[in-house]
Amino acid sequence: MRVGVMIGPERGDSARKVGRMIDDVLWAEGAGMDTAWIPQVPSDFDALIAVALMGARTERIELGTAVVPLQPQHPVALARQTLSAQAATGGRLALGVGPSHHWIVRDMLGLPYDKPAAFTRDYLQVLKAALSGPGPVDVENDTFTVHNPMEIGPVAPLPVFLAALGPVMLRIAGEQGDGTVLWLADERAVADHVAPRITKAAEEAGRPAPRIVAGIPVCLCAPQDVDRARERANRILGEAEVSPNYQRLLDQGDAANVGDIAAVGDEKAILARFRSFADAGVTDLSVRLLPIGENRDELVASKRRTREVIAALAAEVR
Repeated sequence: MRVGVMIGPERGDSARKVGRMIDDVLWAEGAGMDTAWIPQVPSDFDALIAVALMGARTERIELGTAVVPLQPQHPVALARQTLSAQAATGGRLALGVGPSHHWIVRDMLGLPYDKPAAFTRDYLQVLKAALSGPGPVDVENDTFTVHNPMEIGPVAPLPVFLAALGPVMLRIAGEQGDGTVLWLADERAVADHVAPRITKAAEEAGRPAPRIVAGIPVCLCAPQDVDRARERANRILGEAEVSPNYQRLLDQGDAANVGDIAAVGDEKAILARFRSFADAGVTDLSVRLLPIGENRDELVASKRRTREVIAALAAEVR
């Protein structure tokens, strides 16, 4: 199982944020982490631009988006941006995409959110054709009619992951993608719901075994601080739980909230949780560092202690 770390989004002014993200990815590469996953949220940096910036400063680490929403841009435009970012990274990009949620697409952006699975299937047909360039992109389906030249192509194999939570989306991810990127999926949800469906779809489509990327918060702390860490996870990361998509995924497992999914405690407890995700079928962990503390200095120290332990444990589960 590969272990990667989420980088961004963070609070603060844009000028300083770039430097912090670069510092974080340089640490991740130097510490031997497999991947850095860059979230795309409505109010923060563009994930693919961030990937390009990080790619210019690193040499080895895989850089993934988790995930780019599909509706705000045409698939040909996303393909151009993706191929540009992949070239900037020397071929180390893992593109994670998804249809997002109604409260982002419809309520924030004012765009339709009808039949997201069907839209995603049609979108991926165009996107994958454009990513296989150079050459013309000629695709006609129920959503798109595209006849577009494309003079650039991938500089290396370009994996495409789909944020797939329900059965239909998992089938699409297996048939057309290289894996899925998850959030709010515990071990039982992965083992009983995600892994069997996406793996079967990939097998039936004649595709390689898919990667399953699970995002989890992690906090190194003393046993008496475990409840405190879980409470912090629920406070700062729990807003996504209002989404019906995530609620249905939580219903597939044993966790009631993001705090239950978090790997918290001492080094032994975190390693045990990592191994339980691996046993469930997770191929990649995307660690969201969860520092605790009463002030900035304590939070920074907690973050540093947690990430050093994560780097050490990654070698044990790889």
